[in-house]
Amino acid sequence: MSYDGCGESKETMPDPASNGHRAGNITVAIDPVALVVTECITVTSAMRKHARWAHSSIASILGSSSAPRSPPSDVRASIQDRNRASSKIDLIDDDGTSRWGLRGKKGQSMQDNPLMSAFAKLRADLKHCKDIQSFDTPSLLQPFLQVIRSSSTTAPITSLALIAITKMLAYKIINPQSPNFSYGMQLLASTVTHCRFEGDNTPSDEVVFLRILKLMEDMICGPSGEVLGDQSVCEMMECALSICCHLRMGEVLRRSAEISMVTMCQTIFSRLRTLETESGDDSEILSQKVTQQDMDAAKIDSSANGDHGPTIMQQGRSSLNLEVPGTNGADRPSMDANGSQLDLSSVPEEDAVDVRPYGLPSIRELFRVLADLLDPHDRQKTDTLRVMALRIVNVALEVAGPSIANHPSLASLAKDTLCRNLFQLVRSENIAILHESLRVAGTLLATCRSVLKLQQELFLSYVVACLHPRVPIPDEANIDPSLYQGVPQAPGVSKPQPAPGIVSGRATPVPIRDRQKLGMEGGSRKPDAREAMVESVGGLVRIPSFMVELFVNYDCEIDRSDLCTDMVGLLSRNAFPDSATWSTTNVPPLCLDSLLGYVQWISDRIDEEPRTTGLPDQAKLREQRNRKKVIIRGATKFNESPKGGIAFLASKGIIDDPNNARSVTEFLQGTTRIDKKVLGEFISKKGNEAILDAFLGQFDFRGLRVDEALRLLLNAFRLPGESALIERIVTVFCEKYYDAAEPEHSADKDAMFVLSYAVIMLNTDQHNPNVKTVNRMSSEAFAKNLRGVNSGQDFDPAYLRDIYEAIKSREIVLPEEHDNKHAFEHAWKELLVKTQTIEDLVICETNIYDADMFAATWRPIVATLNYVFVSATEDAVFQRVLAGYNQCAQIAARYNISECLDHIIHSLAKISTLATEVPPDTRLNTEVQASGKSIMVSKFAVDFGRDNKAELATLVLFRIINGNEDAIRDGWTHIVRIIVNLFVNSLIPTSFTSISRDLDLPPIPLQSPAQVIERNDKSNEGGLFSTFTNYISNVMNDEPPEPNDQEIEATLCTVDCINACRFEEILGNVSELPVESLKALTLSLLSQLPQQGSPPTITVKPDIQAPTPLRGNGTKISQNAEPAVYNPAVVYVLELATILALRDEDTITALGADVADALQSVIRDADRLHPVALSRTVFYLLALLRASNDHKYIRTPVVLHAISSFKPDLLKACAQPILKGIYGCISGPAELKKEMASSPDFWAVMHALQPEAAVLVFQIAEAVADGPSAAITPDNYEATVSLLNGFATAGSVGARQEQARRGQQPPRENNPTKSDVVVRGTTALTIVASLAGRVPVLIEKSHLETNEAWRAYWSPVFRCLATQCVNPCREIRQQAFTYLQRCLQSPQLASPDHNEWTNIFGEVLFPLINQLLKPEVYQTDPRAMSNTRVQAAQLLCKIFLHYLVLLSEWDGMLDLWIRILTIMDRLMNSGQDDTLVEAVPESLKNVLLVMSSGGYLSPPPEGADERTPQQQELWKETWTRLERFLPSMMPDLFPDASKDAKQMQVQTSMPDAALGKGSTDASDESQRQGGAVQSPDIGPAPAVAEVQAV
Repeated sequence: MSYDGCGESKETMPDPASNGHRAGNITVAIDPVALVVTECITVTSAMRKHARWAHSSIASILGSSSAPRSPPSDVRASIQDRNRASSKIDLIDDDGTSRWGLRGKKGQSMQDNPLMSAFAKLRADLKHCKDIQSFDTPSLLQPFLQVIRSSSTTAPITSLALIAITKMLAYKIINPQSPNFSYGMQLLASTVTHCRFEGDNTPSDEVVFLRILKLMEDMICGPSGEVLGDQSVCEMMECALSICCHLRMGEVLRRSAEISMVTMCQTIFSRLRTLETESGDDSEILSQKVTQQDMDAAKIDSSANGDHGPTIMQQGRSSLNLEVPGTNGADRPSMDANGSQLDLSSVPEEDAVDVRPYGLPSIRELFRVLADLLDPHDRQKTDTLRVMALRIVNVALEVAGPSIANHPSLASLAKDTLCRNLFQLVRSENIAILHESLRVAGTLLATCRSVLKLQQELFLSYVVACLHPRVPIPDEANIDPSLYQGVPQAPGVSKPQPAPGIVSGRATPVPIRDRQKLGMEGGSRKPDAREAMVESVGGLVRIPSFMVELFVNYDCEIDRSDLCTDMVGLLSRNAFPDSATWSTTNVPPLCLDSLLGYVQWISDRIDEEPRTTGLPDQAKLREQRNRKKVIIRGATKFNESPKGGIAFLASKGIIDDPNNARSVTEFLQGTTRIDKKVLGEFISKKGNEAILDAFLGQFDFRGLRVDEALRLLLNAFRLPGESALIERIVTVFCEKYYDAAEPEHSADKDAMFVLSYAVIMLNTDQHNPNVKTVNRMSSEAFAKNLRGVNSGQDFDPAYLRDIYEAIKSREIVLPEEHDNKHAFEHAWKELLVKTQTIEDLVICETNIYDADMFAATWRPIVATLNYVFVSATEDAVFQRVLAGYNQCAQIAARYNISECLDHIIHSLAKISTLATEVPPDTRLNTEVQASGKSIMVSKFAVDFGRDNKAELATLVLFRIINGNEDAIRDGWTHIVRIIVNLFVNSLIPTSFTSISRDLDLPPIPLQSPAQVIERNDKSNEGGLFSTFTNYISNVMNDEPPEPNDQEIEATLCTVDCINACRFEEILGNVSELPVESLKALTLSLLSQLPQQGSPPTITVKPDIQAPTPLRGNGTKISQNAEPAVYNPAVVYVLELATILALRDEDTITALGADVADALQSVIRDADRLHPVALSRTVFYLLALLRASNDHKYIRTPVVLHAISSFKPDLLKACAQPILKGIYGCISGPAELKKEMASSPDFWAVMHALQPEAAVLVFQIAEAVADGPSAAITPDNYEATVSLLNGFATAGSVGARQEQARRGQQPPRENNPTKSDVVVRGTTALTIVASLAGRVPVLIEKSHLETNEAWRAYWSPVFRCLATQCVNPCREIRQQAFTYLQRCLQSPQLASPDHNEWTNIFGEVLFPLINQLLKPEVYQTDPRAMSNTRVQAAQLLCKIFLHYLVLLSEWDGMLDLWIRILTIMDRLMNSGQDDTLVEAVPESLKNVLLVMSSGGYLSPPPEGADERTPQQQELWKETWTRLERFLPSMMPDLFPDASKDAKQMQVQTSMPDAALGKGSTDASDESQRQGGAVQSPDIGPAPAVAEVQAV
């Protein structure tokens, strides 16, 4: 504030060009000497205008004429000069007749007026002053100081003197460079605080006080403050406080005094930091520099009527009996006119020495006074004064709070006096007091909490108890109660009320209402008070490290409250809208803001570098917290059943040995969570004597009087109600007390027992409210009752009197049962006792505890976000809540708090309405096509598109999921439900190509829409009548109505919302998750599968074959098809699970077993599955089988057997995917390939699916049978040949194309795939031929008998090739003949060791020729079949000659030769083609020549016949057989033998004819049956030699 000229004092004036009379740092534009002279004249002029000075001499105007004098250089010399010049001040008479120091005579000497003469001498000294900076400061100030201290002056004159000094300080005329500046400032401080003037009850009086306040403010806040001593500062603060406390002063003055006081306190307390800097931040060094004498010397009287108060300053004029009215309307009596007048010139010399600048003593004293002003029980202090003191204290704490905490002397005041008074003021009903006290409490805890651990707990516990409502959260119609579960219904700090009915101490507990006033319980505070408390809590929560410190220092300590958890619960509960009903409408948003601020601080610290230096270990705190939970639970059990509680605590390791009394009592006494009534009954119970003895042995009774010892004991538990139990406790107590205290007034333990019992009875008598005062026991009666009990003697009367008075004045009672007067006092004393041993609060500016803290507090936070999100209507609220969701999810993901993230996902999924447990009905889905695009309109999409909150929740949900997938666990269940529901409604892609291309399958088919609507631009031109007609048509045809524009718009909104969720990006993230996270997702996916035996989840209409032509308003879908069961959700879930399991080797190991079990479970129910679902499921299983070949959780035979067990029609419907899967397995590991190829079920499936899926089956067969890694084994050899034979047989369709090309017959259809069939057929024959090369190895491996081995391995190949030699397709037929000849000539075929190979004639060649001779076979290719017969005849002859050597050793050669000739006869006489007539004789001719040259066919000799019987028979049969169809061949080849042959023919014509006929008939019959003529085995034969035909 500025008054008169003081306003310009703050401005810096421009420096004139030259001024020899001023120094460079003076900030006034005029000559400073002239300015001082002007101020002198101003003051003296005002004095002369007063009647008292009206006759002053001329010298007072002209000034002294003394010679020029230089400023004194020596302080003491100047003081002596000043003393001589002003010695007359002491002569001034103070009586009423001469109070002005004048006799009223005109022209009297100026020496008779010392006030005026002082100004004259100063002016004279200044006349020749060259530099005002060199002028002595005390001399310059002396005249003005005399005026200020003189009670002879009026308020205006005193005000002028104050203005003059203020100017000189402001303009730096007086500055630290001035001589004796320090001493001058001390004099000025003393003068200002001892100001005296004559009050006349006018506003000018208050102006003087304003000037004083302004001057003191400038002194303390300016350079002069650096030289003021502790005493000066104390006096100035006392003066300012006196003005503030003076209720009779005007409101403006008191407010101004408060403002000045605040400003001065800012400067004074900020000096603490300077002192710390000077002492090197070591508070101990600073404290050691200050002696106790200095501390005691600094005293401040805070009363309004102190020595430096305004009452003393104002002096009334008794002659006029003037009284100054007070501001409160009451009369203020005039003060004594004889005010004190101090002679400044007579200051003792020792006072002029330098004074140490003020420091810790004055600061501590000021802090003490301010703390004392807050005493709520001091009736001399008003609430207005307390409000003022609170504001000043708040400023002090804001400026120097941490410094106060660092100094023990200041910290002790803060811990005790300040906190004690402050925390009681918080309970005030005065809203102004409450507001200011909460503000101070907040500032105190924000700055000094490191030394206020227990005090902070007391304050916050009270606030929590006050603010936390005990009413349940009201149910809302549109809010699921599960969304806000987790909000605590009551704080953890609340304790149950003690049960009524006590024997010792109070008979009736303190009423709840009284206890609420005491602050022992929260009670009900007014709405404005609640809002103020919430604001205070919010201010604390906004401190970044505050909540972390609560968690570390309280929640993680066993004996402390869970303040962090309670604070979060408090904010959470009051953030619900219903809290406005018992507070104000501002409370819910305030609490929500604080709650979200707490979350934000944790979120902001996530990426900070962890700091651990000097902080508690995380693991240790976690262990302590777990131990605390166990103790709380054990204490609860103890309060219900002591034995059960002890047993539980012992099982958890809290009590070492439940049978050890000391272990039990150490726990019982070491915790405050035990019900003291239960404790008293437990220790006094019969059987617990050891526990009672050990419990009382824990107390230290040394040096205590018996009543004090009882008071200590009964603070620990409540005496039981039964007298026997009380007697037991008192007996043990007396023994322990007597042994420990050794009381001199008690003779023995029996006397002590009686006295103890008497004290208990006295306590009950004195404090039982049911006993009237007149009936209470007196001291004499108490002593009388104890006569002669002290071993026959009386107790010392003084001893008994002391006991009586102590009990009468202070009841022995449990702390929670103290009455109004002593409750807080007792609690505070206990707190101070604990403070002596407890460690300081740990400041935690780190993020290392955030994970544990958030894990303990996230539930109410998320519950609040859910409730507010659902009930909110304003955008600002939505923004804050959404930010809170994101931050909570970020924290949970970063610290791997999966339970929190899962709960957030569950909540948002429920709000989104997408995660329905029952899948939505898709039967009425309608596809709308427009402009080349289509959307699926469904009830699901329409409802979602109309719900803005659901859309917003979905966006937030997927934003939270995106990037945090690795931390999700149980939340995947809800995500999967959403994904499945979106999928079945065509809102997300139906394939997973973005994350996997391993599954070669088309997108998953969905349910066909109920109808397809085509929206064109002209679709709406029909008008109302057309619309009505369409509606009637739809109703009549039982069709769903067409979607209207609003439904389409809602669906489009849904599509846009889902697209904004970036589902594909989330899928990409999922594909890269760690195995543990993927396992959670996979299990959630599999949990969505229907249980075995349960009905299908989704029943939909059959797939529409093809839409009928579109009508103007859409397409009608046929309803005649049979309903099918198809669940696309199952397919989707299984495909995604399979893709995840197939990602890499780790996922195959960790996830494969679960996925395989699910897939196999689905396959077991194959008959109930739609073919699409079944086929894809089998494909997934086979893909997993291929990848997991090294694992044993899938058995190949089991899978193949399951597939082969499908019904034929179902298997064929599933052919393509199943075969793709099988082919994938065959193309995989060689071991798997062999295992599959060895399974009979595998070949059964191949044969069953060959017609429907020939391409894939052939690829599989080719992969199995051909190549370097062929999987042909003895077990699957025949099945392989059979399957390949089928492909070759299917190639017969190529005959039509061949014949069409030759113009023999037109093609029936243009099917280009037939050439592929032929290619497969020829390839199959190639593979069969290659298999023949494996036969020897297979025979060797099989260890079969010769005949069995030949039939097992050679026969299948020959049968296949022989079969294909009659194939209508020439290409296949020709290739079959080629491979057949190659196989028949195989070196490994024939062997001299066995004769099984001879079956090639009877089982291969003969049946082949018989087939060729059939007319129906001939007609399949009439043009080329003759050539085939020729080839067969030639092949027969060639093979016969090839093995002729071996056959010659065989007994059945003759029969074989006869059959060959018979076959040739039939070929010659087939009559269907002339080519055989030429080819057969040539082939036989070659055979005969070779046989002849080899000696096998020998004609009869001319002489003696030396041929063997076999040769004779062979010749005979040959001649006879050929004679029938080639009569000229033998004579032509053997002309010399023709005559003998004729003779032989005549001789044997009859029997030979008969024999030959029978043989021929038998041979023909054998050929027709495809059999071979059996003959005995032949012996060893030489190696086979190829005989070339001539």
